Amino acid sequence: MNTITIACLTLPFFIGFVIYLLPKFDKYLALAITVVSAGYALQLLLGDSPLTLNLLDNFGVKLVADRLSGYFILTNAIVTAAVILYCWHSGKTAFFYAQAIVLHGSINAPFVCADFISLYVALEVSGIAAFLLIAYPRTDRSIWVALRYLFISNTAMLFYLVGAVLVYQTHHSFAFDGLKGAPPEALALIFLGLLIKGGVFVSGLWLPLTHSESETPVSALLSGIVVKASILPLLRCAFIADEINTIVRIFGVATALMGVSYAIFEKDTKRMLAFSTIAQLGFILAAPEVGGFYALSHGLVKSHLFLVAGSLPSRNFKELEQKGIDPKIWILLVIGSLSISGFPLLVGYSSKVLTLKSLAPWQAIAMNIAAVGTAIAFSKFIFLPRREKQEVKPGFWPAVILLSSGLIIASVAYFQTYTIDNIIKSLAIIGIGWLIYALIIKKLVITLPRILEQFDHLIGVMTLSLIVLFWMALS
Repeated sequence: MNTITIACLTLPFFIGFVIYLLPKFDKYLALAITVVSAGYALQLLLGDSPLTLNLLDNFGVKLVADRLSGYFILTNAIVTAAVILYCWHSGKTAFFYAQAIVLHGSINAPFVCADFISLYVALEVSGIAAFLLIAYPRTDRSIWVALRYLFISNTAMLFYLVGAVLVYQTHHSFAFDGLKGAPPEALALIFLGLLIKGGVFVSGLWLPLTHSESETPVSALLSGIVVKASILPLLRCAFIADEINTIVRIFGVATALMGVSYAIFEKDTKRMLAFSTIAQLGFILAAPEVGGFYALSHGLVKSHLFLVAGSLPSRNFKELEQKGIDPKIWILLVIGSLSISGFPLLVGYSSKVLTLKSLAPWQAIAMNIAAVGTAIAFSKFIFLPRREKQEVKPGFWPAVILLSSGLIIASVAYFQTYTIDNIIKSLAIIGIGWLIYALIIKKLVITLPRILEQFDHLIGVMTLSLIVLFWMALS
C-alpha cells in the first residue's frame, strides 16, 4: 500500500511531462490519471485503517492517507475528469492538459500531508499550476487575474511558512500535532495562510473575481477542488485540540453567513456561484467530523453548476429572466441547485443533514439561516423561464452527465439520513427559501459594494484577519 500511495502521488507529475512528449495522447493520458486517482480514493474509503508513511522521522514529515483523504481525492478525480471531457473537442493544447494533470497531482498531495513543510511545498506547486491555467487564454484580463491570484497566494504562503518555522522552533517537528502547545502567533500565521488560500471569510474575497473571470472549465476546477487543498489541513488541525476545533467552527459559521449574504444579492451568475463557494466552504468547516463528505458533495455540484452556467446565453440574471434558457440546460441547473440546497435523493441532502446534525448548539441557528440563504440564492436559477433550444459545446454533455450521475449515486452513501424528520426539515428549509425569494428578494434592487475585493484592500483585510486570529489564539 505504501508503494501504491507513492505511485499515485507522483504519477500525475510524471504523466504531465510525458504529455509534452506525446501531445497526440494528451487527453487520453490525462483522463487515465483521473481513473487511477478515483480507484485509489475508493480503496481509502473502503479500507478499515489509515495508512501512515514517515518520510523524515526526526522532523515529523509524514503522510496520512485515510477516509478523509479519500473523499477529497475522489472529488479531485471526478471533477478533473469532467473538465477533461468538457474540453475534449475544444482545441486545447497539450500544455493545458499537462498543467491540468500537474494541478491534479499537486492537489492530491495536500490531502495526504500530515506536516506543515510538505504541505507548504504542495500548496506552492498547486498555486503555480492554477496560475498557468487561469492565464491560459493569454488575454490581458486573464493575465491580470492570474497575477492577482499568484500574488495573493504567495503572500498567504509567506505568512504560513513563518508560522510553520515557529512550530518547528517549539517542538523540533513540522507535524500538525505540533500546533498544540505552539506559540499563539504560530497558529495565527498558519491559519491566516490557509484561510486566504482556501477562500475563507473576508480573507477569501479574492475568490469571486478569480473564479468568475476564469474560463469555464478552469472555474469548475478552482471552485470544485483547488480551494479545498487548504480546507482539509484546517479540518485535520481541528482534530488536534478542542480550542483549535472551536476556532475552525467559528470561521465556518462566519464564512457561511457572509457567503450566502453576497450570493443572495449577486446579479452575475458566475459571481453568485463563486460567493456560494465561499458559503459552502463554511459548511465544511462548521462541522469538521463530516467535512470530507460535504467536500465531495460540494465539489461535484459546484463544478456541475459552473460548467452549466458557462453555457447560458448571458451571465446577467435580469437578461436571463427576459430571454429564458434552453429547457435541457434549465433541468441541469435545477438538479445542481436542488442538490446544493439539500433536496432529497441528491447528495446535497445527505451532506447537509449530516452537517446540521454535527453542529455545536451555538452554531445551530446561524447555520440553519445559512441553509435557508442557500435555497434563496439558488432560487434565481430554479425560477428562470424556458425558451427554444440552444447549441452547447460537444464535450458539454459527457461532462455534466458524469457529474449529475455523481450527485445521484453518492446520495445513497448515507441512506440512514433518510428519515421523515430529516426530509421534512430539508423540504421546509428549501420551501422557506423559495418563498422569501419570490415574495421579497426578487423585488429588491440591491447592489453590494465590491470595494473590499479591490487589490489594495485585500492586503488590508489580511492584516485585520491576522489581528483577529492572534486574538483568538491568545484567548
